Amino acid sequence: MRVLCGLWFNLRRLSDVSLLGTFRRPLSSDAMRLVQFCRKGNEGGIRVGVDHEQSHGVIDLKAFDPSMPPTMREFLELGQKGMDCAQRALSSGQCIVPHSDIKLLSPVTGPDKVVCVGMNYKDHCLEQNAPIPTEPIIFSKFPSAITGPYDDIMLPNKSQKVDWEVELAFVIGQKGKHIKEEEALSYVAGFTVANDVSARDWQMEKNGKQWLLGKTFDTFCPLGPALVTTAALKDVHNLGIRCLVNGGVVQDSNTNQLIFKTEKLIAWVSQFATLYPGDVFLTGTPPGVGVFKKPPVFLKRGDVVECQIDEIGSIRNTVVGQEPLDPHRAVRRFRPVLKLRER
Repeated sequence: MRVLCGLWFNLRRLSDVSLLGTFRRPLSSDAMRLVQFCRKGNEGGIRVGVDHEQSHGVIDLKAFDPSMPPTMREFLELGQKGMDCAQRALSSGQCIVPHSDIKLLSPVTGPDKVVCVGMNYKDHCLEQNAPIPTEPIIFSKFPSAITGPYDDIMLPNKSQKVDWEVELAFVIGQKGKHIKEEEALSYVAGFTVANDVSARDWQMEKNGKQWLLGKTFDTFCPLGPALVTTAALKDVHNLGIRCLVNGGVVQDSNTNQLIFKTEKLIAWVSQFATLYPGDVFLTGTPPGVGVFKKPPVFLKRGDVVECQIDEIGSIRNTVVGQEPLDPHRAVRRFRPVLKLRER
């Protein structure tokens, strides 16, 4: 009988593996703020850390346990093993690096996908006199759009209508497909703040009015400052959410205005695509974007955009001039001049 029970359990476990790519068990963690960082002067040396509030520093997980990988995506792929290590490190209070010695990066870089949701705040729909969607409106950004919580936003040469969008974002912590809504939160590694920077001319007027190109210019997805675990939040669907431009409030709402909440979005998208650790979801923006102001207002060089969500934190990005010319193009451009001079 024991042999039969053991055989049944192993077959069931193999079935779970074949369906989900890994044995599914709820990803659990204590209240933590996970970060991705590098030491100042060593921008190539990416590390995963846990914010240690009491010491005003970050615990370097790889210094605490050399078996830990350097990037957040790899860390999340460890599943519960990684979370358990982070919890032990936080309890130990060891291997702390002062905030003054580090640069915070986006909590996740190089995800498999960045999933975005349009028209997902009731008050944002009212702002546009648009009907409330009956199904999530899904689009995407290229992962190369991701930038850090305090990095610059580059105005692209090809757009004159760059806009802001503060958003609640979450990151997937384990692989899954056809995820049930009631189990969806167990697939979330944590929540963070995003700015879904948008080129409205490319979103609304060009490219057949497909949204992708208007959303995916380089630096158009600032994320941060940390990946905050669900246990650290009282109610992620009842948090104040704001955007400020040059210190003035332009968006001010609450995540209780979300039409489709975290669980629904995960269940919906996982019907179509397998979700992987590190995948980023941007859940939509509240009212107050520049394109719907009268007259419309767009970002210009020197503007400072700050996106805030209660209990999670804030990101602050300065808008800089047009992206620099590709140096290889510059060489080609001036090569004929150099040849004339050689003659």
